[in-house]
Amino acid sequence: MSLLKRSALVAAVVGGLTLALAAPASAHVTVNPNTATPGGYTKVTFRVPNESDTASTTKVEVNLPADKPVASVSLKPVPGWTAEAVKSKLATPIKAHDTEITEAVSKITWTAQTGSDIKPGTFQEFDVSLGPLPESGQLVFKALQTYSDGTVTRWIDEPTTDGSEPEHPAPVLKLTAATATDAAAAAPTAAAAAPVGSEDSDGPDAFGIAGLVAGLLALVLALLAFQRASRRPTEPVAAEETKVSA
Repeated sequence: MSLLKRSALVAAVVGGLTLALAAPASAHVTVNPNTATPGGYTKVTFRVPNESDTASTTKVEVNLPADKPVASVSLKPVPGWTAEAVKSKLATPIKAHDTEITEAVSKITWTAQTGSDIKPGTFQEFDVSLGPLPESGQLVFKALQTYSDGTVTRWIDEPTTDGSEPEHPAPVLKLTAATATDAAAAAPTAAAAAPVGSEDSDGPDAFGIAGLVAGLLALVLALLAFQRASRRPTEPVAAEETKVSA
C-alpha cells in the first residue's frame, strides 16, 4: 500500500474517532440523577437543552405523575425565569409526617423573562426538591418544551418494555433501594475522589472517552513514525555496495 493511501486510511480513522468524541449525548429533557431512594427526599435537576437552530426555548412545563403524588415540592429560583407550581386535588389523600395531604403539586412551569431564554446550542437546568418519594416504582415526568417560534416539543413517551428509547422520552426517576455499594460511594473519601460531573446520568461514559482518546493518540503517533521511516535516505547503502563490488 502506498504512503498516500496509508495516510488517507489513517486520516479517515482519525476523523471517525474525532467525530465520535464530538458526538453530543441525547438532547432530550432529562432528570438528573435518574435514581433515588424510595420513601426519602431528593434533589433532582431537570436539564433542558435547546434543539432548534433558529428558535429559543421560552417555557418548560413538567408534569408530576398523578398516580404517585409527592407531598413536598420545592423549587430553586433560576435567575431570569419565573416558576409556578400548580396543585391539584388528590383522588386518594396521602400521609406525610402524620399529616393527611389532600392536594399536591401536579405541574411546574418555568417561563423565561426577556433575554433569559435558552438560546440555540445551550441548555438550562432547573432544580427541584421532592419528598417523601413513593416506596416503589418510578416517577415519569412528562415535559413540554415551548420555543420562541411557537413550536412545542412534547417529551411524554413513557419507557418501553423492551428497553429501547422512544422518540420523545419523558424524564424518568427510578426508585431503587440504596445498596452497600451506594453507601461506600457516598463516603467522604470516595466523594473527594469522584471526577467532576460523575453524578451526571446522561453524560458519556468516562472510560469510553478515555479509550477513544488513547486510540486517537496511538493512530497519530503511528502515522508520524511511518512518515519518518519512509523519508530515510538510501544513498549510503548504494555507495557501500559499489565499493564492495570494486
